This record gives sequence, C-alpha cells and structure tokens, in this order.
Amino acid sequence: MRMFVTRIVLALRKFYHWSVAQIAFGFLTALKIFPADSAINFADRLMRWLGPKTKRHRLMLVNLRNAFPEKSEAEREVIALASWGHMGRLAAEYVFLDQLFDIDPEKPGEGRVEVSGVEQFLDLRDNPRPFIVFTGHTANFELLPVAGAAFGLFVTVLFRPPNNPYIAEKVFEFRRKRMGNLVPSHAGSSFALARQLEQGGGVGVLVDQKFKKGLETQFFNNPVRTNPLLAKLARQFDCEVYPARCIRLPGNRFRLEIEPRVTMPRNDKGQIDVTATAQMLNDKVEAWVREYPEQWLWYHDRWDIKRTI
Repeated sequence: MRMFVTRIVLALRKFYHWSVAQIAFGFLTALKIFPADSAINFADRLMRWLGPKTKRHRLMLVNLRNAFPEKSEAEREVIALASWGHMGRLAAEYVFLDQLFDIDPEKPGEGRVEVSGVEQFLDLRDNPRPFIVFTGHTANFELLPVAGAAFGLFVTVLFRPPNNPYIAEKVFEFRRKRMGNLVPSHAGSSFALARQLEQGGGVGVLVDQKFKKGLETQFFNNPVRTNPLLAKLARQFDCEVYPARCIRLPGNRFRLEIEPRVTMPRNDKGQIDVTATAQMLNDKVEAWVREYPEQWLWYHDRWDIKRTI
C-alpha cells in the first residue's frame, strides 16, 4: 500500500511539472508571433501584474526591507514591481536571444548590446591561461557567456538547473548551443571545473546563490551562507579572477561589463583567504545591486528567511 501511494505521489508530481512546463513553453511560443520589443515589453507588464499576486512577492518585500531599511515601503514596492518586470523580460528574452544578441566584434557601438572591457576579453582569448569569471543574477546574466563565445573566448559555465526537469532539459539545450561547455551544479561539479582550470581554460560561476553549507558571511549587512567553491579553486590554481555583469538599458538594450582582475585577499601564509574571498564576492555583487536594485532577482531566498514568514 505504501509503495502504491508513493507511486501515485510521484506520478502527480511528474504531471504537475509537465503541466507547468507546457504552460511556460506555450506562453513563450506565443510570444514568437510578435516583434521582439512588443513581446518583451508585454512580458514586463504581465509580470508586474502577476508577480504581486504570488507568495514570492511577500518574500521579495522582506528581502528588500532587510537590504534597504532606509527606504520607505513605497520605494521598496516600486523596486519589487520593477524586479518582477525584469523577470518577465528575462523569460521573453530567451525566445529572442539570437535576435537581440546582434553584437559584432568588428563593429563596436552598433546594435542592442554594448561591451565594456573588450580589452579584457581579448587578452584572455589571445593569452590563454586559467581564469575565473564571476557574476550575479543581474539583468540578463545569460548574455555574458554568449558574449564571450562571440569574441572567441569559450568558458566552462557552472549553472544550477531549474527544479522542473522538463524546463531544465529545454534550458540546458538552449544554453549548450550558445554558451559552449556547461557543468550542472552537483556533487562532482567542482572536479569538472578544476579539470578545466588545470588544462589552462576559464570557468564562469554565479556567486549570489544560497548555499546551506557555505561560509558565514554578510550580504547587505545580513548574515548569509556563501559557497566557497570559487575561493577554493582560485587558491588551488592561483588563477586570475574577474568580475563581470550585465546591465539592462532603455529600449531593450544591454551593456556587458568585464572588470579588471581583482586582487585576492590572502592570509599570513600568502595563501588566498577563502572566507575573505567569499566576503569580497558578496561585497562586489552588493555594489552592483545597490546601483541597479530592480535588476536583481529579489525573489531568491538568499538570506534563508522563507521559513520564517
């Protein structure tokens, strides 16, 4: 009897994931009927209307209250609504990414995408060596590895698959065609990244995700757990580390920035300090978020507070 109930539960869960995926795929397919700008702007408006009706909206407001206690409730509500809009844009941009990403390395300054720090791209491409590029969930962060590939710089990207297996499969296929080598986040992912660095290649990681077994650090003056993976890889291979981010601009345009290499904090023995490095990563992402707060995904439970609200 217990086995029968378990099978029923698993079947219902599978059907739920399948149903959600079909709705999402159907919506994105329908967007293809319209011009890119119209579809992306519509997705923005739709999520601004739909988002506040979900339970995640309450979590977003709590996150914003903890991050920006100096702002009024009205100001935080404006940021939350804009963040929902940016999430809608992110989903719609998947449909039109090939059309939106019209960058031509031979024609800088033209098209929807501008790049700041091209010299960093070219140096890493033309002088191969192990390196790590890190970013956060700001604007359309998916564009960064696509841009690297456009400049001939291929990076092994660590990513966390969506919980829905049907959506995860589609997203993986989409990313694989445009971003090159992908490493799903799981128990053995660190070994795959280490092999890439050992072979003199580059890796890319998102550093603003919750990690329950991570290091005790601060983010917006609140305690968080931060994944030590980047710091440990940097210490093991003593490789260069570069911050990079995407910024949404008016008119459905983007600016991609790769900043100069960061100086890694070291301990008394001259080794990279893992905890101090984790804090440095948080500080960099926090600075980005403070500049464009509406472009970060506030619905993530970065501070592990969901169970308390």
